[in-house]
Amino acid sequence: MVYGAIMNNESNEKTVVSIDDAIEAIGMGPFQRRVLWAAGLCFTADATEVMLLSFLSLTLQSEWGLTDMQTATMTACVFAGSIVGTLFFGFYGDHYGRRPAFLLACALISLFGLATAFATGYPSLVGVRFMVGFGVGGLVVPFDVFAEFLPTSHRGVKLLAIEYFWTAGSLMTPLFAYLTLETSWRIFVVLCAMPCLISGIMGICLVPESPRWLLSMGRHEEAKEILRSAASANGIDPDSLFHANVTLKDEQVESSNFLDLLSSKWKRSTLFLWGTWIGYAVGYYGTILAVTRIFDEDAMNDAQNDNGGTPHFNYQAIFISASAEILGLIVVIRTIDSLGRVPSQVMSYLFGGTLLFTLSILSTVTSNSAILMALSFFARAFEMMGSCVTWVSTAEIYTTEVRTTGHASANAMGRTGHSSVHILLEEACLW
Repeated sequence: MVYGAIMNNESNEKTVVSIDDAIEAIGMGPFQRRVLWAAGLCFTADATEVMLLSFLSLTLQSEWGLTDMQTATMTACVFAGSIVGTLFFGFYGDHYGRRPAFLLACALISLFGLATAFATGYPSLVGVRFMVGFGVGGLVVPFDVFAEFLPTSHRGVKLLAIEYFWTAGSLMTPLFAYLTLETSWRIFVVLCAMPCLISGIMGICLVPESPRWLLSMGRHEEAKEILRSAASANGIDPDSLFHANVTLKDEQVESSNFLDLLSSKWKRSTLFLWGTWIGYAVGYYGTILAVTRIFDEDAMNDAQNDNGGTPHFNYQAIFISASAEILGLIVVIRTIDSLGRVPSQVMSYLFGGTLLFTLSILSTVTSNSAILMALSFFARAFEMMGSCVTWVSTAEIYTTEVRTTGHASANAMGRTGHSSVHILLEEACLW
């Protein structure tokens, strides 16, 4: 029986409905848009903290006279922190709730992001950036919170809407750098911490606990109250939708820990997802670093020459490359449901990887900036398309009891891919 028919049932019989039917009945509306803004700003924060490294590492190498190894370590410590953080927050989110994990991640990134501005030397900087990375590891949780409030019929396209916030972060970071780095890198890192601080405030005010998680914990009345509140926010009478005779169906409760991901039920999916996330991270972040290496050679020389000034970045090239994500996002939103999850990823990563390889080879034999910029633009667009679908499909594949743990573990694998890019580039430079 469809939930609409149950809703209009005026009998006194007790009615049991599934959480999927209940959320479908609530529909899309202002409630989901509020959650989208809170969760989306976490994605903006993730993007700014990733993009920030390209500017901050070279700037401090120049101003503080850091060695190449110290500069690489400063970047690697953020990804090391995020690997630890993803594993911690995956467990925490599945056992103690999505909302506490969401707010804790925001608090850590905001606190230590602001503390970066007060770092007085290399050791303190590495410490605070590790903790920023640890918080960044929890940003998979807001994505899952948003996914669990979406009706199944809207999930594919609406989940992709959150990627606009990532793209906003990718565009904001070079803009912040352009406006502030000549004055002070400390102002720059404070601005980059603002999206997560705002997200945390919005999360406190607007984001409730996931009713799916509450049901998996046996907390039925709390789940029902949140659904009533969501219905009211969407302009639906909660008394007609969730009256006294409506009971939410139990969700199957299973143990959820990291080892469950390697059980017979999840092993195959988990291993394939881990491989996909590592490949996506290498391709996506490799594209970002390739643009820095190819178009910011002057900035790298400034940093390595230890002239004490701010490196001269090619902001135009960085901004144009980042804007390619808008094109990729628009295309994938229009094609994800028609092409399907797997074909979309295969096509995107195949073209993105081919273009990145071509860019790397041609950059050694030509200085034609127009050709190199076109290759970097479309490489990043395709990598963005693939990464968007990977995020969506991961949230859809795992069920409630292991969703955050599974998504976090995949994200951790992606962070290892990020870290490996630096090693690969350093080795390539030695040759």
